[in-house]
Order: sequence, then structure tokens, then C-alpha cells
Amino acid sequence: MNGPAGFRPKPGSIPESPGVYRFKDAEGRVIYVGKAKSLRQRLNSYFADFAGLHPRTQTMLTTAAGVDWTVVGTEVEALQLEYSWIKEYDPRFNVKYRDDKSYPYLAVTMGEEFPRVQVMRGAKRKGTRYFGPYSHAWAIRETVDLLLRVFPIRSCSTGVFRRAGQVGRPCLLGYIDKCSAPCVGRVTVEEHRELAEDFCDFMAGATGRFIRRLEREMREAAAEQEYERAARLRDDIQALQRAMEKQAVVLGDNTDCDVIALAEDPLEAAVQVFYVRGGRIRGQRGWVVDKVEEAGPGELVEQFLLQMYGDAAAESLPREVLVPALPPDAEAVAELLGEHRGARVEIRVPQRGDKRSLLETVERNAKEALNQHKLKRASDLTSRSRALQEVADALGLDQVPLRIECYDVSHIQGTNVVASMVVFEDGLARKSEYRRFSVRSTEGDVASMHEVISRRFKRYLEERSATGDLDADAGAEPGDGTATPGIDPETGKPRKFAYPPHLVVVDGGPAQAAAARRALDELGVDDVAVCGLAKRLEEVWLPGEDLPVILPRSSEALYLLQRVRDEAHRFAITYHRSKRSKSVKESALDEVPGLGPARRQALIKHFGSVKRLREATAAQICEVPGIGPSTAETIVSALKGRNP
Repeated sequence: MNGPAGFRPKPGSIPESPGVYRFKDAEGRVIYVGKAKSLRQRLNSYFADFAGLHPRTQTMLTTAAGVDWTVVGTEVEALQLEYSWIKEYDPRFNVKYRDDKSYPYLAVTMGEEFPRVQVMRGAKRKGTRYFGPYSHAWAIRETVDLLLRVFPIRSCSTGVFRRAGQVGRPCLLGYIDKCSAPCVGRVTVEEHRELAEDFCDFMAGATGRFIRRLEREMREAAAEQEYERAARLRDDIQALQRAMEKQAVVLGDNTDCDVIALAEDPLEAAVQVFYVRGGRIRGQRGWVVDKVEEAGPGELVEQFLLQMYGDAAAESLPREVLVPALPPDAEAVAELLGEHRGARVEIRVPQRGDKRSLLETVERNAKEALNQHKLKRASDLTSRSRALQEVADALGLDQVPLRIECYDVSHIQGTNVVASMVVFEDGLARKSEYRRFSVRSTEGDVASMHEVISRRFKRYLEERSATGDLDADAGAEPGDGTATPGIDPETGKPRKFAYPPHLVVVDGGPAQAAAARRALDELGVDDVAVCGLAKRLEEVWLPGEDLPVILPRSSEALYLLQRVRDEAHRFAITYHRSKRSKSVKESALDEVPGLGPARRQALIKHFGSVKRLREATAAQICEVPGIGPSTAETIVSALKGRNP
């Protein structure tokens, strides 16, 4: 079949009811699952304007060979069915969240006859209470070591537990009072389970009642002159307080919430969650997701909530979920989570106060996680080599582009126009080679790009001429033979623009790519390839081509080009902000001829501001020490010529 037209449903056959739809490929495999308030409206959007769809959606439709749907009664039922189908079919074009690492949990096996506390990773088991996740396993062991003093439950393996029961002698923890030794019958099954339940209650946030109980027992022991017992209880209280201090207090004591934040780029997104129980951060967890489909923050949040809480235990759901953006069907998602929890769940975006500050902290963690993920991927030599080869194949280059230069123009409504040049060699950023330009052209982005490319390669030709490389290329003797290509003979350092790139990437579409190619042709540079990378759809444009090159979204080539483009954008924005900040700080007095820093300062001190100085007469300005009549007239004429 040729595209989606081959399997488009007949007009009027799609119901207008809410429901869930599935796209399938030629082999009958489900490749995408989605939900809609109106199936007809949603599905028609796929077939109405194929050319206007996002490239990832186009890829999904060209892969598909059919579509079917199921009508449901409410939006909540649609959410439930969508989640069930995504879990069952694992569609390749749906967003999938995966952990960026294997997080350890503090687990208590309440399903066993004698519950055991331990560190666990991986899939959660039925009948086990989980707390965390923690960043490091040693953090769990430190917490457990402190709490076993007060809640001496079993922490040994099954083999050690059975062997101790056979020999009738507990392990070392039993002798140092960090285990109640149920293996040898020191406590009954019921007493040990009560200890385990108290342990779980303390970890769940009910810390105050245990400390108050121990303080009461300590005072009673002291009143009865049982000082050794009172000292042990004092140490128990301190152990619980140290365990609590390991968890940062961020919100009120009665606050139970999960704080979710996103950091994303056009290809990937990182999600971070802070688990707050009893006002304290009890755990942290992160995911990295490939954005296979076009999805905004709200859609990503909705998919994340369904996948995160879909199989979670009811007691692990909080009363409140703080998110950076509300899902499109926020009320339906909240109702679904509330049904799963057995109580109301509120989903909201904090606007101010401590919760907003905490969300910003989680956002910073998400950005850092995404940067670390990118760095980890970029440092892989195999991935870099594959990316460079894929770029060469996609653009039809004769050789792998070992040196890539990317250019970006930045401005606000044509003011403070600047441009950046970043360099990647062998797939890695070479920051010592970065350059920035203050653009003179005021005719728009295309003219600015032409100017920047022209200036850069004019310098390149000048540097080559200075070192004799141009003569050598023409068959002549390169000077006296002592010059080294690209090296300044006086300083021995590399010249700024002496090395040519194999590929020039410009931030923009066909117009910017054509401008860069035209600038190179005007200078006679014909051995440098050019392409443009349009940000909205991640299309690669070659000069003179009517259609873009669409790289597979999962390709290393697109990842590399995107990273190069984003770095150029960051570098340009940084320079633009510094230049704009400098222009804002400039005073109107800076342009007055013959007025130095000392007299400018005296004028501001006398009048208080430039605004008051602008309203003053020449006679009033002459009252300032060091200002004569002619200088005063110059100041008045200069300030009157400027807009207030």
C-alpha cells in the first residue's frame, strides 16, 4: 500500500465517541496506540493533510497498513484501555520511559513469615513494602543500621536464618541487639511482625509518634532510677533523629507529594521525580525517554503518570502530584489515579512558594540528567564513528566530516545581531576553536549568515596565503619552506581561522543553506560541504535541493547534527545576552564628546539621574564643579537629541 490513503477508513465510518485506536503494520503488529475524545476528529487529522504532519508521524503512517478502534464510555475508560494496550503490545512509536539507571530500594518482605529488611533492585515483588528509591545502596545500609537499633527485625538471608535455627544460636546481629533473633525463638511471629510494621510506619513518615514514645519511656526509666535503660533509650532516640536528618526537610510535616519535572530537546526528554513523604525527600528517581512521536510537556506528563503509577501499589500513590504542565485530560487522569489509590489525587502546577522552589530544583536535576545522558552517548567512540559515517552517507560526502563547523545568528527584532561558530572534531566539541561575530548586516538572518560565512572564509584564505598554502596548492614554492600550515611563525600557536572544515552546518532552512553556499562560491571555496538544519522539524537541507533530507530520528547522525546545532545556538545566545546587557548599561553621557568618567560621575552625583540631567538647563549644569559653559551646551544638545 502507498501511504495512509490505502487504508483510510471510509467517510462516516469512524464514530464521534471517545475511544482508543491502534495502527498496525503489514504483519499485524501494533505500532501505535492513542486515545481521543472524538475518534472521528482525531483519526481524520492523520489523513487530512499528510504533508503537514510531523515527520515522525509521517513515518508512523507510512509504516502502518491499517487502523482499528474501540469505543468507550468515558475519558477515564479511554485512559485505562490506552495504558493496557501500550503495556500489552509495546508499540514502537509510543513514548516509552526507561530508567537511566537501576535504582536501589529499601524493601521489607512483609509477605514472609518473618519479614526481612534488605536492599532490592529490579522489578517489584508482591507482598513487599518498598521505600525510596535511593541514589546509592550504601545510603540504604546506613539508614538500616541506625534503625535496627530501635526496630531489630531480621536482615539476614534465608540460608543464614535457617542455619541459625538449626544450631540454636543467632548470628552476630542477635548478640549486639540489632536483631530480635526470631530464628531461635527470642520473639514470637506476632511480635516480630509488629516490629516490622513499626519499621515500615517509621519509613512511611510516621516518625513523631515513635520519638515521643521513646522519650516518654526514657523519662519513666529515669524516674525509676533505671539509668542504664534510660541511656539506651536516649541513644535510640538519637539514632532515629540521625536517620531522619539524612532526609532533607523541604515542606510541611503533613505534606505527601511526588514532584515531577522534565528537561527535553526535540529527540529526547529526561524526567526526574522527588518523592516527598511527611515533608521530607524520601527518594529520587530518573528516566530518559526517546520522543518517537511529537509530544508537548503536557502529553509527556500524561504518558509518564500512566506508566509510572499504572502498576504501582495503592499505598505508594501520594495525595498530590506536582507537575511542570497539566496533562490535556488532567481531570480524567486525576480520577483514574484516585480510583487506583482509593482516595483523591490532585494534579497541579505549583505557582509560588516552597513547592514551586522544589519543582525548580527537580527541573535542574532533570536538565543535569539529560546533559549527563548526552555526554555519555557522545563519549562513546563507536557511536561517534557511526554518526560521522551516517552524516557522510546521508549528505553524499566523499569523506567522513572529521571537522564540522556550525553557525547560528542571534538577535531580538534586529538589534544587537551576533553570530556564533562552534567546532566539532571527531564528533567532540573543540571549545578552543569557537568564535563569535558581531554582525554588521541589518537585512535579516539570510544576509547575516552570508556575511558571517564570508568573513570566516576570507580569514581562512588570508591565513592560508600568509603561510604559503595557497601557493603550494597552485604548484608554487610555499615561501621559504619554513612556514607550517595553520601555525603562526611568530607565536608558534595555531592561527584562528587557518583550518577549513569538511562540513559547514547552518542553523536554518534552505534560505540559510543557500546563503552559506553562495558565500563560499563567491570566494572560490569549493571543497567544503554545506547543509542547514531546521529546528522545528529537524530537517536537513542541502543548497539547491527542493526537498530536505529526512534522517531517521533514532540515527546517530541526527543526534550529532542536533548536538552541534544546539551548541551553536547556546554560544550565540550567550554572546547576544552579554552584548545586550552591555548596551542596556550604557549611559546617554557615554556619547557626549570630551566628557570623561570623572565628570560623568560628578554630573550623576549632582543631579541623581540622567533623566533629571536631561531636564536641566545649561546654567544649572554649569553649577557642577569642572563643567564650563561650552561643555554644558554640548551636554544639553547631546541629551536633547536623544529620546527620553
